[in-house]
Order: sequence, then C-alpha cells, then structure tokens
Amino acid sequence: MSATDDSMPLQRETDDPHPSSKALPVRRGIPFFATSFLRTIATFAVFALAVVSALLIWSNYVTAPWTRDGRIRVQVASIAPQVSGQIVEIRVADNQFVRKGDTLYIVDSFDFQVAVDQAKQQLAMRAADAEVKKQQAERRKKLSDLATTPEELQQYVGNATQALATFEAAQSQLAQAEINLKRTQVRSPVTGFVTNLLMRVGDYARAGTTNVSVIDADSYWIDGYFEETKLAGICIGDRVEAKLVGYAQPIQGRVDTITRGIGVSDAAPGTQGLPNVDPIYTWVRLAQRVPIRIAITDVPAGVPLVSGLTVTVTVRDGGTQDDGWFARRWHDLVGRTTSIFGSRRSCVLPTSAPTGGPAMTLVTPVLPARKSLADVIPGVAPDLTSAPR
Repeated sequence: MSATDDSMPLQRETDDPHPSSKALPVRRGIPFFATSFLRTIATFAVFALAVVSALLIWSNYVTAPWTRDGRIRVQVASIAPQVSGQIVEIRVADNQFVRKGDTLYIVDSFDFQVAVDQAKQQLAMRAADAEVKKQQAERRKKLSDLATTPEELQQYVGNATQALATFEAAQSQLAQAEINLKRTQVRSPVTGFVTNLLMRVGDYARAGTTNVSVIDADSYWIDGYFEETKLAGICIGDRVEAKLVGYAQPIQGRVDTITRGIGVSDAAPGTQGLPNVDPIYTWVRLAQRVPIRIAITDVPAGVPLVSGLTVTVTVRDGGTQDDGWFARRWHDLVGRTTSIFGSRRSCVLPTSAPTGGPAMTLVTPVLPARKSLADVIPGVAPDLTSAPR
C-alpha cells in the first residue's frame, strides 16, 4: 500500500452514503403526560410527608406528654433512740443493706438492767403487802360486830384495795423497765440502706434525737414535673418510660397520682394584709409545672435507683411493657398522629383521694397480761393465808 493510500481516511462499509435519507427516531416508553402526572403525584407526596413530619415534630416537642424535669424520690426513715445512753456497739456500716428488725447499734444497758431488777423487787414487795392486807380484810369480814366495828372493817378493806392498786402499778413499772431494756438495741424499722452514717462508738444517744437514717428500698417512685399544656394527654394508669442519664434501658412505670395543687405566689399577703399580685407581661407567659407521681413497675438489670437522679419521663399512649421496641414505637406513632388529625383524648381525673399503697405499720410493745398475787409470790409466805389460832 502506498503512502497516499495510508493518508486517506477509511470509510466503514456500514456507513450510509445518503444520511439525509435516514428515518427520524421514534420515542418509545411512557408517554410524556404520564411522566408529568407521576412527577406531580410524587411532589404532593413529598410535600404531605414533610407536613406530617413537621406536625409530628411539633407534637413531640410541644404537646406530647414528656419532660426532662423528672426526679427519683424515696422515703427515708429517720431513726432516733427511745432511750438515752452511751453507744457501746455499732453493727452497721455506711450504705450497708439491712432488713427490717436488724439491730443498728446498742446503747449501754447497765442502768436499764438495774431498773428491771429493782422493778421486780418492788413488785414482790407490793404483792406481799397486798396479800397481807387482803387476808386482814377477809378475817375482819368473818368477825361479828362484837369483835370489830364497821369503821374498822372499812379501814381494812380500804387498805387492801389500796395495796392491790399499788401492786398493779408495780406491774406497769416492771413492764416499762423491761421494754426500756429492749430499746437499748435500736433496730431498723424498714428494709433498705443505711445512709450518711456519722455516729461512732462512745457517742451519747439522746432519746428522740435522730442519729441514723435508713432509705426504704421498697418506697422508690418518680416525680415528673410536666407543663400544664401537656396535662390533657396524661391519664391515671398510663404507661411511663423514664430514662436515666447514661443508661439506655428505660425504667418502666405507670402514672399513679396527679398533684392537685401547687404554690401560688400571688396568694401571699402583702402590705396591710392585701394580696400581693406580681406584674405579668402578656407577651411572655410561662407554663406552670405540675408534679405527677409515677409508680415504678420494672427496673432493668444494671440500672441503679438513687434518690435525686434526673430522669427523662415520657408518657406512652399505647402498647404494653411486654411489647417489643418496634411495637411500642408504632403504637406511639399512631397515637401522636391521631392526636394531630383527631381530637386529643381527655381524661377525667378521679375526684376521690388516692388510695395509696399498702398500709405501713410498726410493731409496738403491748402491755403484758396482769399477774395475780399467787403468780408473783407463790410459796413465799405459806402461813400467810392460814386461819389465826
């Protein structure tokens, strides 16, 4: 092949020598009007989804019943000794778990043991005196009017009655001395944790002065402080999720009671006893917060209950604790959507006072049964009841 042949461009065999005679391409697929209609539908769908999302976000952050202002609360038993004395033994440590009835510390019992011994001796003396005067009165009753006078008989009967009353008082004094001796062992009235223990052996315990506190482990609850604008979505018995800071698993609970009153600053009397009304600006109006008591029903493993911790409290409309995470969130989404496009649910709060939990009682000492003279001094004076010779 020559050089001139190499410089000439090669023409494909398939090229059409007459391009003008080639047919115009025909449009195939979805017609143009159908494509435009689908684009319009998609635009409206995206717009509707954006509106619903905005409404859901507004409902979740403005009207949904949830709050970050929640606290874990607990009952604390402030324990004070019922007798005074020096502390000779402490059987617990700070933050130790104790059960109801466990001994916390012991007060010196020497003086109280002496008081019990003296009370027993006094009781024996009073019993013997009462028996002597009783037999004297019985003998006088059997004598004729020639051997005794009515005045003398009344005197002996009165002495016997007084001696019997003294005997009864001696029994009460012995019971008091014995219970004081038992009270030298200060016991826990609840099951829980010893907290802020500052006492030491050698301290003087004064009757009625608190020196140890025990947190009741069975009394934890949650206080959620909800804005007044969110009360309409809260009902007694609603399921509640409370999340602690730093823990993923929420504490489960239910709405127990709703506080029926909060402090009003305008109700305080001012000058000359007139109501002191604070000025208010109409363009700034803060919603008041109302405490709602939440009973704890389930605590996940590894989540501690510490009084005073901050929790985020959320009231759930639907679903149960046994449902899965997805099911609970689905029920919650349906409830939020229904509240937006439908009427918000309204709860009629009970008008009666809350019944509360089980009654808490503390075992108190009971006065022992009264003893007879024969029970106190059996065989002490065998000739005491013998007839005179």
